[in-house]
Amino acid sequence: MRKMIFFLVFSLVFVVGNAAVAEKEMKVGFIYVSPIGDAGWSYAHDQGRLAVEAMPGVKTTYVEAVKEGPDSERVMLNMARKGYDLIFATSYGYMDPMLKVAKQFPGTVFMHCSGFKRAKNMGTYFGRMYQARYLSGIVAGAMTKSNILGYVAAFPIPEVIRGINAFALGAQSVNPNAQVRVVWTKTWYDPATEKEAAKSLLDVGADIIAQHQDSPAAQEAAQEKGVYSIGYDSDMSKFAPRAHLTAPIWNWGPLYKKLVKEVREGTWKSESLWPGLAEGIVGLSPFGAMVPQKVRTMVLDQKKAIASGKAKVFVGPIKDQKGKMRIARGGAASDKELLGMTWFVKGVIGTTE
Repeated sequence: MRKMIFFLVFSLVFVVGNAAVAEKEMKVGFIYVSPIGDAGWSYAHDQGRLAVEAMPGVKTTYVEAVKEGPDSERVMLNMARKGYDLIFATSYGYMDPMLKVAKQFPGTVFMHCSGFKRAKNMGTYFGRMYQARYLSGIVAGAMTKSNILGYVAAFPIPEVIRGINAFALGAQSVNPNAQVRVVWTKTWYDPATEKEAAKSLLDVGADIIAQHQDSPAAQEAAQEKGVYSIGYDSDMSKFAPRAHLTAPIWNWGPLYKKLVKEVREGTWKSESLWPGLAEGIVGLSPFGAMVPQKVRTMVLDQKKAIASGKAKVFVGPIKDQKGKMRIARGGAASDKELLGMTWFVKGVIGTTE
């Protein structure tokens, strides 16, 4: 009888103990380069965080407006020391600091957005935003009257250059005379600088302003001038409703939930992830009322073709600014070529420096 009681008590303790382990709260941290109230890049990532926060047994936290470099290393170290299971760093300049911290905490999983360096416990991820950029370019190319499209851009790195090229190719697919003029701000988030850059493009005749920036300032400048704009990151139409045609946008929730699930179940592995339209990670915001139905149909048809794999964005012949053939007729850019893109396609006015 005593043996039976002992066995029952032991079994109960074992089951309860295992249940407690199974129900251990998972801690996930996010590091942002700009304020989440910017309605842009960090806002979009934070919407993904909120999707993770809604998962049972998961607790998230974030630190916003963290400068790239030493500041980001300090924030990552703080999270790792507090026992976070998974840490997301969401800006290109966080790459080397994260790699350094990851080596110090082999039991923590680190994920870096838009970078290319990995470790056993550090993976990379991004989205094929160039696909959505191409679609927004179709809208701009179809609706410009001056054939001058302005582009307010952050830093001359492959991620941004690739997007500008995709936008230009989309515009040229429906309007061969369209040109894209680029102004670099050398900042991810600086509304005043972004607005001034947009104004300089408007002064040279741009009647549509696109952007790779985190605030709606460039779109506001376009609306004040009475012309159109293409947004980025999220649906910013409320900031410039009379100007906003559409925007390439992010939907990080599905990817973040997938990664959290893998870490929790022990199936996560270090890899480079690059989902796109097919996975729903990138897309377009709703069209503005001023976009004609024929343009909407054209864009949505192309979106379906790209998502299904029937069409690609970077298909030859494609020449660069100097007339050099970069992608031969019948060829297509490889992922390696896209990730290392440092040249502008023909029709883009500006430097890559």
